[in-house]
Amino acid sequence: MGKVGKLFRTTAFKLSIAYLLLFSIGAGLVLTRVGARVKEVLDEQIEQTVEAEIRALSEQYAQGGLRQLTTAVERRVRAPGGSLYLLMTHAGDVIVGNIEPPKIAPGGGRELVEMTYQRRGEPGEVHPALMRLFLIPGGFRLLIGHDIEDHQVLRDILRRALGISLFWLVLVGAFGGLFVAHRMLERVDVMSDSARRIMAGDMNERLAVSGAGDELDRLAENFNAMLERISELMTGLREVSDNIAHDLKTPLTRLRNRAEAALRGSAQNGEHREALAAVIDESDSLIRVFNALLMIARAEAGYSSDNLGAYDADAVVNDIVEMYEPVAEEQGVRLEAVTQPGLTVTGSRELLGQAVVNLVDNALKYGSRGEKPGIDVSAKRVGDRIEIIVADHGPGIAPADRDRVVGRFVRLENSRSRPGSGLGLSMASAVARLHHGVLRIEDNEPGLRVVLSLPAMRAAVSRSERA
Repeated sequence: MGKVGKLFRTTAFKLSIAYLLLFSIGAGLVLTRVGARVKEVLDEQIEQTVEAEIRALSEQYAQGGLRQLTTAVERRVRAPGGSLYLLMTHAGDVIVGNIEPPKIAPGGGRELVEMTYQRRGEPGEVHPALMRLFLIPGGFRLLIGHDIEDHQVLRDILRRALGISLFWLVLVGAFGGLFVAHRMLERVDVMSDSARRIMAGDMNERLAVSGAGDELDRLAENFNAMLERISELMTGLREVSDNIAHDLKTPLTRLRNRAEAALRGSAQNGEHREALAAVIDESDSLIRVFNALLMIARAEAGYSSDNLGAYDADAVVNDIVEMYEPVAEEQGVRLEAVTQPGLTVTGSRELLGQAVVNLVDNALKYGSRGEKPGIDVSAKRVGDRIEIIVADHGPGIAPADRDRVVGRFVRLENSRSRPGSGLGLSMASAVARLHHGVLRIEDNEPGLRVVLSLPAMRAAVSRSERA
């Protein structure tokens, strides 16, 4: 009983019943109108027949008087059919006809009147008819009509057909609604079971997709995509937690050991100063890590400490390359910048600058190897987008690791012996999303090519086109 009750409470069943009611009302209106129209057509045919009879009998009376009229009526009375005739005197005496004089005779108007009659020789049997009274000069009255009992039978058949059709329509529609509701409920129950397993902790569970392409399939596909994203975020969270434990535990341990050694030892003031300086350096390194995390969080949240505004991306790139030229020269690395003027974007200049700094710093740190180490930095317009490209000729990154490397604290160097926190590409990716752009990691053959693709400022585009 509980299963049946669930079927009746489903939206699919309620919608089926609602459509069934609407269709039944529509079908009833249509059939009622059809019945009314059938009656109108039959009444019109009777009216035309009566009018024709009146004209014909009027001509008979005009040609031969009452005798010829009586003969014509007698001839029509003997003919089979549903036509009715009654010729009477002014006093109501019957001259000729096939019906008894009615108790209430119709008036002498031109409209047909629905009334009952009795055939002569059939006392007690009353039949319906449409009649009209025609007044003849000399005080004679001629009643002409047509039996409509077969019309009433036809209307009764239509009413019964309407009732039976509505009955079967309701019955089939109700069973059809239950069938559809049962199918829908089965799929929803399967989805509910999967959702319960997911809530119980099975993050590998996914909603079943039937392949019908209906709204439940679309819902399941979107829900599965959401689960995939949640799984990726949880995996990233676990990796971030592991990496934080590794990257922050080591400098904190060094920080504590140096402070403890300075307190335990009998060092002179100079040694104390060296210990404090080392502590400050370790503290600054930790502060930089937390500042980078804070900056990434703000960029992913869609705001920064500075107000967003329009600025030239080419100027930002040129300033950063100029700042890093001494560092590159000291390492024996060629660092060149090629930019186009007027590359205006909307966003945070500080965050974009920090993102480009991270890309150049990574290129100097990991891509400055080979016989002729070099780093090419460019900024150009590609369609309606601005691309900032940092390309090196180092070992590059394997295609399988390019999606993972933009995560926080992700470093492909398992020993993690090189300086750094693994936040550079993660922050650049967050800055790209803040600017409604994307960070792409590509192969430079050899080396790595990192592309920061941002949408160009529309107003700036229109001004340049007008110029």
